[in-house]
Amino acid sequence: MTDLERRIAASFARQGLMATLGARLVGVAPGQVRIAAPVTPAVSQQHGAGHAGLTFALGDTAAGYAALTLLPDTSEVMTAEIKINLMRPAIGERVEARGEVLKPGRRLIVVKADVLALTGARETLIATMLGTMVPVAP
Repeated sequence: MTDLERRIAASFARQGLMATLGARLVGVAPGQVRIAAPVTPAVSQQHGAGHAGLTFALGDTAAGYAALTLLPDTSEVMTAEIKINLMRPAIGERVEARGEVLKPGRRLIVVKADVLALTGARETLIATMLGTMVPVAP
């Protein structure tokens, strides 16, 4: 495990919501983070699909951590704004968010996240997000 992976994993381990959702880091690279969580009855809506709150939480978190990968070890990041386009229901075994930095900056970091429903090897894009992260002092 690299120093970057260790730093992101340590921060992720302190995320109470991610633990509640059963989410786990599945990929960390400079400017990119992937997070996945199972679709269970606890995070589904009345039709049986994963709730949009699950989709949003994973996408926002993946995008935020993607931004954090490009910042110094002493930095943190907060979401300034983020938009979501829900395109399909979250029907699958798990949901995976793939966060990516589109434009790094000292004061603003533009990010995106695609969120997919996964069943076996089948991937279905269910949402896309675009947002702005702000570096903050810890």
